[in-house]
Amino acid sequence: MGASLTRKIIESHLVSGSMEPGEEILLRVDQTLTHDINAVMTYLAFEALGLDRVRTELSVSNLDHNLLYIDNKTPDDHIYLQSAAKRFGVYVSRPGNGICHAIHTARFAVPGKVLFGGDSHTPHSGAVGMLSIGVGGMDVATAMAGQPMRLVMPKVVQVYLTGSLKPGVNAKDVILEMLRRVGVKGGLGRAFEYVGPGAATLEVPERCSIANMGAEMGATTSIFPADEQVRRFMAAQDREDQYLELLPDEDAVYDERIELDLSSLEPLMACPALPDNVHKLDEVEKVPVQQVFIGSCTNASYSDIAKAALVLRGHHVNENVSCTCAIQSRQVYKQLLHDGYIDMLLDAGVRLLEFACGPCCAIGQVPATDGVAVRTSNRNFRGRAGSPTAKVYLASPESAAATAIVGTFASARDILGDEVEQLGKICEPDSYPVDDSLLIEPLPAEEAEQVEIVRGPNIKFLPIPDEPTQHLCVPVSLKGGDNISTDDITPASAELSSMRSNIPLMSQYCYMRYDPEFAERAREMGQSIIIAGENYGQGSSREHAAINPMYLGVRCVIAKSMARIHKGNLINHGIIPMLFEDPAAYDSIEQGDELEIEGLLDQIPTRHVVVKNKTRHFEFAATLDLSDAEMEVVLAGGQLRLLKAKLAEEDAAANA
Repeated sequence: MGASLTRKIIESHLVSGSMEPGEEILLRVDQTLTHDINAVMTYLAFEALGLDRVRTELSVSNLDHNLLYIDNKTPDDHIYLQSAAKRFGVYVSRPGNGICHAIHTARFAVPGKVLFGGDSHTPHSGAVGMLSIGVGGMDVATAMAGQPMRLVMPKVVQVYLTGSLKPGVNAKDVILEMLRRVGVKGGLGRAFEYVGPGAATLEVPERCSIANMGAEMGATTSIFPADEQVRRFMAAQDREDQYLELLPDEDAVYDERIELDLSSLEPLMACPALPDNVHKLDEVEKVPVQQVFIGSCTNASYSDIAKAALVLRGHHVNENVSCTCAIQSRQVYKQLLHDGYIDMLLDAGVRLLEFACGPCCAIGQVPATDGVAVRTSNRNFRGRAGSPTAKVYLASPESAAATAIVGTFASARDILGDEVEQLGKICEPDSYPVDDSLLIEPLPAEEAEQVEIVRGPNIKFLPIPDEPTQHLCVPVSLKGGDNISTDDITPASAELSSMRSNIPLMSQYCYMRYDPEFAERAREMGQSIIIAGENYGQGSSREHAAINPMYLGVRCVIAKSMARIHKGNLINHGIIPMLFEDPAAYDSIEQGDELEIEGLLDQIPTRHVVVKNKTRHFEFAATLDLSDAEMEVVLAGGQLRLLKAKLAEEDAAANA
């Protein structure tokens, strides 16, 4: 029986473990990436390990998310990150170069390699046949230290694509259709491998949109074959020498299969307030739109922007709509400028933003009170855009451009009629303007050792969690519902994102939009437990959603189910993740109840814990869905404690 592409790459990087779905494996990691609003904690952790230099083939620090300097905090962070990268042998992608995932795919991604990135949309680089996985910042620090990374072996889902996209239908509509079918947690424990004649018709940036938003299904990763489309893309990037054809075997065996005819797709739209709330665009109730955002890592490629520009050509943005555009990189901007598409955007009244994530994570362009926004980005959780009352819809660049003209939901065909066929002629250029002057290469080791790391006043310590105790008797500081996102736990905005290097300050805003009184309540309790429903911690990989509650004294989270990355972040930062053995027990617990666990250290290794509700006089069972390696981290009191001990053992053995 043949092997899938996913299994081939995992097998070539396997350090230990069985490649059976659900079993834990350890993988060798080739590359890592970080971005500015999450990375300070990563580099503080790496500093704490006492290593002189990263031990990966290549690591990149991207300064791309928060370029809105509203005070000293973000520039302090950028200076720290650039100096730390020089000290430890890491590439820096400077502000203005572009969004991390676009930069990595264009300039660094290699078929068959393994990439771990401190951002949930790291699977973007799966578009070129690279196994790319989003993780928390502590996991990135561990990979940078040269340690094999733990991963639960996913089921591999064959997504067999046939047909081809019609003009006016975008790769965004492919992943929205996948979300409609699978849901926001249907990808848990799965890797989606896109193959078939339909996959061969998709250019690399189209594949990027699909792989990127696989994160919204909760997938471990998404990947495409390294085929002729990848060769052409890498040749256009002047990197054809790094191309390697990498395909699944013809008789590859998969755990599950999904079939999708690209020719059958129509423009789709994700309605508030989850990315899987997907409907045909022409069936969504039309309401006035105040804001349109075209861009983000998901849909800001050359072809995406060119198609939006053609829809806008000869028209003007509706007077009641604010329309902005953030192109994914300086490289793509220069090509669009050369080919005349930037003029079309400007003539239509579109405002150009920096080459940065920006509005996607609420850094600028926050919608109005109760406003309706249409965006080409990847998430539309409540509060994701920076306003808890805004209604955010997700659509393709073509549909977003049409909406900007009409002032309510519209498709490219609504504007262009039969001339929509011209969109089908747009393709990626045969060569891109390659200029890596905004990439700072790592210094030689001897020069790097002389670099002084610069810490502004915003750079505070990395909190270290307490080790678990035998007896735990604490109140419930929060009873949350289903689908609590990391945006709910650690809200994003220009102001709040700039605080992520300062946990004592940032923790004051923990859950501020979901429960404004949580931070003060948790602090007064001293130690506490959080109770939650399904899919706790969905969304962004930001480990601050674990660090801030830990700093406020949260010792455990008991939920009906948890998102993969957030569960790993809880483990890494000393919060014990538990699942209700009987979800009905959730209904009998209230905020403020006192919960007691006796013999916790003895029960943890059994993966079965008995919890007493002392307030309401009943017991319930919780399970610990932990591998042996995760168990070791939990008992050690977090990943940093364990990793420092392991590196000390390695040094002692090497010097013996």
